Amino acid sequence: MSSRARGPVPPWGLAVAAMMSVQLGSALSVGLIGSIGPAGTAWLRLSMGALIFMLLARPPLRRVRRRDVPVLLGLGIMTGLMTVGFLAALEYIPLGTAVAIEFLGPLTVAAVRSRSSRALIWPIVALGGVVLLTEPWRGEVNPVGILFAGLAAIGWALYIVLSQRVGDRFSGISSLSLTIPIAAVTAAVVGIPQAAGHLSLEVIAAAAGLALLLPVLPFALEMLALRRMTATAFGTLMALEPAIGLFLGLIVLRQQPSPVQLLGILLVVVAGAAAQRGSRRSTQHSPTARPADFPG
Repeated sequence: MSSRARGPVPPWGLAVAAMMSVQLGSALSVGLIGSIGPAGTAWLRLSMGALIFMLLARPPLRRVRRRDVPVLLGLGIMTGLMTVGFLAALEYIPLGTAVAIEFLGPLTVAAVRSRSSRALIWPIVALGGVVLLTEPWRGEVNPVGILFAGLAAIGWALYIVLSQRVGDRFSGISSLSLTIPIAAVTAAVVGIPQAAGHLSLEVIAAAAGLALLLPVLPFALEMLALRRMTATAFGTLMALEPAIGLFLGLIVLRQQPSPVQLLGILLVVVAGAAAQRGSRRSTQHSPTARPADFPG
């Protein structure tokens, strides 16, 4: 057996557990959204996550050079905006559909970076899957939800580009201890007014629990998985995330998909796995890796 695969839990199991944690956190966030709104939920969850990461690792401020500042700010702001966008989408469309739409962002990045121009077909295949998920022929399309999820997809794609630049200078928790506080401040602009008057100890405790589900636990599990498997294999497994979102939407939120929507999720998963196979980036950062606190 390969040394990459040794351990009490196989690396693919760690990766799947990380995705389950992210999607469970997303599903459970719906209840908090009903109390303090999507921006308020994003602000509280990011703030709790920032506190946890700063407790785990002191932000390496002395290592930050002037040329690092724009990228760090951009990465933090983008993380905040797409967290708000994704949670806002959950007010209007099912979890599985929102995850599938946001996954178009990293899937497109992986396809563009592929060694083969034929890989560009996979985002189109995934887009076809999204059409099946939204079922526009039934006249029940929610353009607001699709718009928010689409903005999250764009944000996720830009995050990948920025995070790889930051990853060349900072790694692990040190980078998150710098960017997640910026993301929390970004979300606070809309989140504080939205949550004002609705905060309670119960709401704050719920936000702290959600921060453990994402970003803390997924980040730890993904780090362990990437030490024992290639970035390409990890990215291929990440293609399962829309299906996991659909599954937890069904179990936790009682969002029942139709047979056509199940086919749509299958197309997104297949397209994501296929696009990842030809990725050029050979480092341990997967081209489809998400920010640890992005509820994808």
